[in-house]
Amino acid sequence: MKHRIVVLGAGYAGAFAAGNLARRLSPADTEITVVNAVPDFVERMRLHQLAVGQDVTFRRLADVFAGTGVRLRLARVTGIDPGRRTVAVTGEEGDDELTYDTLLYTLGSSADHHGVPGVAEHAFDVTGRSSALRLRERLAGLGEGGTVLVVGEGLTGIETATEIAESRPDLSVALAARGEPGAWLSPKARRHLRQAFDRLGITVHEHTAIEAVEPTRAIAADGMSIAADVTVWSAGFAVHPLAAAAGLEVAGTGQIVVDRTMRSVSHPDVYAAGDCAYAIGDNGRPLPMSCASAGLTNMQATAAIIARLTGTEVPVTGLKYHGNHISLGRRDAIFQMVDGGIRSKSWYLGGRTAARLKSGVLKGAGWGIVHPTFGMPKRRRRLAAAPYPAGVKAAA
Repeated sequence: MKHRIVVLGAGYAGAFAAGNLARRLSPADTEITVVNAVPDFVERMRLHQLAVGQDVTFRRLADVFAGTGVRLRLARVTGIDPGRRTVAVTGEEGDDELTYDTLLYTLGSSADHHGVPGVAEHAFDVTGRSSALRLRERLAGLGEGGTVLVVGEGLTGIETATEIAESRPDLSVALAARGEPGAWLSPKARRHLRQAFDRLGITVHEHTAIEAVEPTRAIAADGMSIAADVTVWSAGFAVHPLAAAAGLEVAGTGQIVVDRTMRSVSHPDVYAAGDCAYAIGDNGRPLPMSCASAGLTNMQATAAIIARLTGTEVPVTGLKYHGNHISLGRRDAIFQMVDGGIRSKSWYLGGRTAARLKSGVLKGAGWGIVHPTFGMPKRRRRLAAAPYPAGVKAAA
């Protein structure tokens, strides 16, 4: 009987992992099923571009996995039973239950509202395609002089604020930060960031915690009212409570606690990668929720799964950050090198060169995912593309 691998989620971590597993494991011995709620691979790192009206093309997962042997099930995960090794899903094909021998959990994250009143009802975010399109529609309806407030001084907040300001110079854009935007950057990079804010006309409210969001304004902890026809919430990420509800050991964040090989510490047939994995990096600290972490953890998870299924020694891949890359619109960016403790080094790259580098990184990440058969022998590709035997369900 084939070893059944079920991958939950087809974002950066899940899509790459599924393609890598298909490329390196024999289809005669393994069966790989990917469960995803939407039919396309969504490049989350481009969603702020989508939100401002730029043309962002998403590849269909059916095309991505064509010829790999990976079975795609378009459905939403509603529950996991680790004891029975089953996953409950619901979709256009109705309710179903998938059985696994190995589960790779890569369901990602969504915006963390932190319990702030009015965020769920009135704020927008760019953590998913549907929410980015909702913001896109709202921004398109704003006339000259409209006000936009971005809440959050992290990478997502900075990239979203600068993208909106560059694309819509007719709008008044502000950024609310609990501390100083880019406080982790080197002094020269922070100066570059402040100059970008000034150049784009972005008003920065430092040390301003937003405690309520209303339809046309946000209220800060000190009582200050900030006008906002649109409030964009980018103050952190949260994971779905599905793993905790299933009885998997999770951290206080709800992320699955994993060992150095991305294997659940409570359920050895479950692996996690990406934002939903509570993994300790090479510096002894938990990896942050980011695309870089998705790359690091999915490579370690797939390497471990392959090694254990093929009876070879489990390799240890690096879990080390080398830098932060922040886009500041389409023609400017910052690349900040960091040391082993994720402390900024004095050197940084900025301007158009950094913007071209960021564009290259995005294209490279997208290319690697949409070409999962790269390196697979032609004979394997033909076998993988062959029809399944009659009676075999695509989500079996």
